[in-house]
Amino acid sequence: MSDLSVIDPIRLPTSVQPSAAQPAAAASGSARQELTVIWARHLDEVREAQRLRFEVFANEMGARLPTKLAGHDIDLFDDYCEHLLVRDALTQTVIGTYRVLTPIQAQRVGGFYSDTEFDLTRLRFLREHMVELGRSCVHREHRHGGVILALWSALADFMARNRLDTMIGCASIPMQHEHSVGTLHGGHAAASIWRQVSQKHLASVEFHVRPRLPLPVDQLDDSLPIEPPALIKGYLRLGAKVLGPPAWDPDFNAADLPMMMRLADLPARYRKHFLGT
Repeated sequence: MSDLSVIDPIRLPTSVQPSAAQPAAAASGSARQELTVIWARHLDEVREAQRLRFEVFANEMGARLPTKLAGHDIDLFDDYCEHLLVRDALTQTVIGTYRVLTPIQAQRVGGFYSDTEFDLTRLRFLREHMVELGRSCVHREHRHGGVILALWSALADFMARNRLDTMIGCASIPMQHEHSVGTLHGGHAAASIWRQVSQKHLASVEFHVRPRLPLPVDQLDDSLPIEPPALIKGYLRLGAKVLGPPAWDPDFNAADLPMMMRLADLPARYRKHFLGT
């Protein structure tokens, strides 16, 4: 993974229009947590997202993230992405984030991050209206549905206003997967989850992609009754499709499933909730 020693403040392409800060509320135990959703407007806000990413991916998940700025997850795509932040309205701490790479910015940087893990040739006809979602994470003390719903609501609004219709990304499954009976090591959890989701949620063949460094699923135990991570289950409820078998990402110590979500495939109840249609 590469690091930019200096990143200029994010400037939005004229064709991309994030919305202003949006208040939201989420249930957290017996109390309601007030949330604020914003798009990063300057470098300091991007740095907040990068610090949260480092805390989750490096400190919690054990990812190897070489960086010239201690405590920050930075790569070459960050300077081309729009960064979505969820803050705890009381403390103003960033507790959730996504980054979004638009078609125009993907052309400028030379492709999507997903291109480094998968051969996306079959998706070339979608690229004009396709964005990539990446580096999604939520602070461990705030992993309730409200933070994710706040992020998804802002993403849906972003997509609709900018006339974009398709989202892709890599959904990670940690190689050290927490399970009800303990921690599973290796790729057995990912192989089992791939088998499950491929039975009901595999995209049609014209959308299939190939991993550049495949997880050797044929050599792993794929029979384990393991629940997919909450984020993957959420994507599937929204109508997302899996585009093929997982890639192995040794830097992040994870297996990555290629996923695609199209606004046209949103179930009616979610279309009404996120898009008001």
